Amino acid sequence: MTTLTTRGSLDAELKNLDENVTRLASMVEDALTNALDALERKDYTRARAVIAGDEEINQLRYTIEQDCLRVLAIQQPQASDLRKVVVITHIATELERIGDHASGISRLQLRMVEEGIVEIDSLHHLPKMGKRGGKMIREAMQSYLNADVELANKVINRDNKMNRQYGQFSSIMFDELDSVSASPVTTGNSEIRLPTYMLWMAHNLERIGDRVTNICERIIFMITGTWTEAD
Repeated sequence: MTTLTTRGSLDAELKNLDENVTRLASMVEDALTNALDALERKDYTRARAVIAGDEEINQLRYTIEQDCLRVLAIQQPQASDLRKVVVITHIATELERIGDHASGISRLQLRMVEEGIVEIDSLHHLPKMGKRGGKMIREAMQSYLNADVELANKVINRDNKMNRQYGQFSSIMFDELDSVSASPVTTGNSEIRLPTYMLWMAHNLERIGDRVTNICERIIFMITGTWTEAD
């Protein structure tokens, strides 16, 4: 009877962790979507909301970590259950940092506004990178919930496309910076600062792809018990 009761209690704890980490992923994806929408629409109210919402993401991450520590201490899970609890702590950390990247994009947007840089008519690959990042988050969590190694590997491979987009975007921005530097007449520092800030935004998006890759590597370890690292 004690064994059955313990198993039932552990299952309940694991279900709670599943629900919370899934909710955290949804919050993070929403933050990313809102940050990119705010940028495209010049919606500064939404950008501020993304920044303010980052605290709720942080708090849920800490709640998940505390719950994981409690499960480890009280339930003392073994084998696959132990791997799952440990992996959840890593997933929560990576998701929280993805939230930081989304917030970082909105902070850069507001910083540009404060400096009088309000025209962002050429976003190039940023929206596409953002959509790819959001899809990677969704599919990573699908692979987690369904214990789908194949899908996790597909998500990892998609990061290569994210990296290529980042490289293409960076080349465009550096060309713009070179053009400004070579021009004998400039209209002000905004010509230099705008592509610089956009490069920083793109870097945030590229790092989101890297963090989703980290999540998928942990998911594969959780399922198989074997550690593999993406190229």
